[in-house]
Amino acid sequence: MLYYAMQVRTTEEDEFVRRAAVSPFLRGEKFFVPKRVEDIRRGGKVKKNQVLTVFPGYVFLETEELTNDQFWALRRTDGFYRFLRDNQDITPLAEHDRELLLHFISLGERADKSKVIFDENDRIVVLDGVLKGLEGNIVKVDRRRGRAKVRLDFCQAGFLVDLGFEIVERMRQGGPSSNGES
Repeated sequence: MLYYAMQVRTTEEDEFVRRAAVSPFLRGEKFFVPKRVEDIRRGGKVKKNQVLTVFPGYVFLETEELTNDQFWALRRTDGFYRFLRDNQDITPLAEHDRELLLHFISLGERADKSKVIFDENDRIVVLDGVLKGLEGNIVKVDRRRGRAKVRLDFCQAGFLVDLGFEIVERMRQGGPSSNGES
């Protein structure tokens, strides 16, 4: 299968997919808008488990071949801006980009927070979740907010994305230690 990236109107990725999917030329094709779960803190209030897009303004199409009819159906869909690289040089995602996209797709409809611990040297150790496999790309960890800033190199451009995590308490030999009591 080939994967194509399209730039669409930001915050309207799901709406674009809904509009495009009604075209007879695109029925049966799979669209992806990878999502992540994060706690958002604004004005001193925390909104738990907010669902945000991983790649704001981008929708991905899985198809065996991008036909001329599909190309024009997508171009005519409200909210479409361009294919990546550009509309004259439409190429499927390169292997590295495809693997990164498949990492997010493999997590299901949305990537929940990762489970992490911190080792004796205060380094983050990912046990499970979206950060698994991306450890080498973590550039900053904010324990208080429960976020890791990750550098993703995608489509010949690097950008930073925040991915949420939950700290899992380490088990001590005598059992779990949550408040210092044995």
